[in-house]
Amino acid sequence: MAPVAAVTAVASLLLAGCTAATQDDRDAAPESEAVQDSDLERYRGQELDFGACDPALVRSQPAVPQVIDAAESAECAMLTVPLDYEDPAGETIELAVARIAATGEDRIGSVVLNPGGPGAAATTFAPLVAALWSGGPLTDRFDIVGFDTRGVGLSRPAVDCYTDDERDADAPLAALGEWTDDSAREIVEKCADGTGRGDVLAHLGTRDTARDMDILRAALGDEKLTFAGVSYGTRLGAVYAEMFPQNVRALVLDGAVDPLKNTRERRIHLSEGLQASFQRFADFCAAQADCPLGADPARATSEAQRLLRPLVDEPLIAADGREVGFLAAGEGIVAGLYSEASWPAIAAGLAELKAGRPDALLALRDGSYGRSESGEYTNSYEALFAINCLDEERFTAEEMARLGEDLNDAVPFLDPGTAPPTQDGCEYWPSEPTLGYPYATDIDGLPEVLVVSATGDPVTPHDGGISLADTLGARLLTVDGNQHGTIVSRNECIDEIVADYLVDLELPEDGARCAL
Repeated sequence: MAPVAAVTAVASLLLAGCTAATQDDRDAAPESEAVQDSDLERYRGQELDFGACDPALVRSQPAVPQVIDAAESAECAMLTVPLDYEDPAGETIELAVARIAATGEDRIGSVVLNPGGPGAAATTFAPLVAALWSGGPLTDRFDIVGFDTRGVGLSRPAVDCYTDDERDADAPLAALGEWTDDSAREIVEKCADGTGRGDVLAHLGTRDTARDMDILRAALGDEKLTFAGVSYGTRLGAVYAEMFPQNVRALVLDGAVDPLKNTRERRIHLSEGLQASFQRFADFCAAQADCPLGADPARATSEAQRLLRPLVDEPLIAADGREVGFLAAGEGIVAGLYSEASWPAIAAGLAELKAGRPDALLALRDGSYGRSESGEYTNSYEALFAINCLDEERFTAEEMARLGEDLNDAVPFLDPGTAPPTQDGCEYWPSEPTLGYPYATDIDGLPEVLVVSATGDPVTPHDGGISLADTLGARLLTVDGNQHGTIVSRNECIDEIVADYLVDLELPEDGARCAL
């Protein structure tokens, strides 16, 4: 596998892409929205027909009674939006919406959620958040609402580019390091065929999703948007703020994507965050008995390479018969780095790997992708790839090779030691990127926003949170801890600050901190 492949497993699979189009494209978007405003009233005025949810909503939840109860109480509906906002009278698509109704009588409105990705399903995230926030003012005063963004989850059509067998074989990730001109063309055909509507592929970017969220806000009956977004959700929230500042009530942006970094800068930034997180794990591991990376944290990266690199040419066979190569094992480690609570699981997985067994790391990898016991995957990867093709900057062959080398320098524990790729997999996507760089700058009339950022975040490093807060003129809540995304940590300090802000619009003092 090429060096960039494993890094892209986190740079592209575990986080949003970054900026893409020209400054002119960015400046044109809000004006285009204003021109079409009157044409969108029929969408804003639609009544959502809430009823029973798809049984998959309950099946997707962790086996925790409070979460299952929240999922069983959820109501679901489909929101109709234009496929192309340049042609609001044309074709439409449907977005899945899940709502857990407020438990109290003094209801404020809805908190709309986005769990990140891009490509993670918010309909399945909403019950988890409702359960974690239960017993406090947020579930008492607000409906908790998640919507699967265009192309994602239960929305229709949903992006589908790979079979479950191909996902088991890590075919998508392997392609990231081995793209050819032919395969870059072929992936567009596969996604169009699997999705059933090739015209959808050109309309999956973050700016279209921000427009969808404003349609949802109105259809929910909220005069202004109250939103909580994690990871990529901070990008979606920031872009919404740029396009619709007059419609913002409150935004909580947790685990921030830096709005000022372009694609290359952001991927390197992410990779540096992962290496720093891996080193913190290595320090923890070295203090334990029988650490599989040894007792010297300074040697942890070379020890990890010694365990992982042989898998490039000689994958191990898991108990269920699957081959586990460098990519899958690396994904397992990365999944465990998302929270310090999973560090012992990484150590156990590396110990098993050292003994020739890949199952523990494979389980971490499967959990991060939502693979079911029957071997079915969500479409989160396909949606992430498609959305990033419309948000990300694209590269020439020379730029791709240089980026691969720089990423390996930034996160050497994931360097497989082979040549970098030279083909951009998005080259033949049926639309140029539409996001624009930088975004969310110089916004007039935006209410006060709360940015939450953990000091030890592995994939959206803390300085990105500082940058987003500065860019939006927002209040920053710093969380001391090693975790990506903290507002659903069941942490009393964080919960109290978030509730005070969302309910009463009261921000914490400058310099506010919590600890996990």
